[in-house]
Amino acid sequence: MTGIDVSIVIPTHSERRWESLRRTVKSALAQEKPPTEVIVVVDHNAALFERARTELSGVTVLENTSVRGASGNRNTGAFHARSELIAFLDDDTVAHPGWLGHLASQFTDRAVAGAGGSIRPAWEHHRPAWMPDELLWTVGVSYEGMPTAVAEIRNVWSAGMMVRREAFAAVGGFRAGFGKLGDENRPEDTELCLRISAETGGRWMYVPESVIEHDVPVDRSTFRFFLRRCYAEGRGKVQMSALLPRDQKLGTEQDYLRRVLPRAVVRNLAAATMGRGGFHALRAVTVIAAVAAAGFGGGVETLAQTPPRG
Repeated sequence: MTGIDVSIVIPTHSERRWESLRRTVKSALAQEKPPTEVIVVVDHNAALFERARTELSGVTVLENTSVRGASGNRNTGAFHARSELIAFLDDDTVAHPGWLGHLASQFTDRAVAGAGGSIRPAWEHHRPAWMPDELLWTVGVSYEGMPTAVAEIRNVWSAGMMVRREAFAAVGGFRAGFGKLGDENRPEDTELCLRISAETGGRWMYVPESVIEHDVPVDRSTFRFFLRRCYAEGRGKVQMSALLPRDQKLGTEQDYLRRVLPRAVVRNLAAATMGRGGFHALRAVTVIAAVAAAGFGGGVETLAQTPPRG
């Protein structure tokens, strides 16, 4: 079994995810092509840091030296790493054995700056009947409309991404303070991908064969959580847009709104009228509710950024 020059960084912040963190670490160490090192970074939690340092073997355990939040936490681990490639796993994910190798295979092309793979849901209870395939991103997993074969893509998700260390360092890593913290859920991974592409000219690749599973607890399977997530996404995309150069537009989001979601409404309404299940009607309504919630969040954020007159 031959390893590859990759450091895996796993950020963590809460004792509530201890068992999940252990599963994540185990899956990272069990890769078919083992990494050079696995780094666990604890986000300003002294008790968890001591437990991780004591009980986790085969890994390096660090304390976050940056500001609180997922972005600073990941940066601490990434800037400690010395491998040519840096991969990230969230502490509520499990990587399939071939995850690392499939991602690393893309980096024989020097034009590739980063890559990401497929994220599958691990439902604690069951998938809600009203959840359309096109909106599975609300629970942090791959969704209908993404490539089904290896393809260039605008951005990947931090839960299972791999990036060249030199490209990551060139832009200073994730934007500290912008990202997941408490109830805030801003697209720090999308922002990073766009910044790296603009700075280095490097491409991002989507590799469906590279698979991780992402826990979806019961409290994230509710319609209330779903609406809050869409609202937060609307606000987050407006915040991210304000950070982008004027010539860098959110074309992927516009295409998703214009093509993918309308098709989802039509398809589910057609299925419902043909007697294939009343849940299809619920899914059509859910798409409309998602657009409304995201639009409302975007409007709120736009108003918040608008300077007062006079």
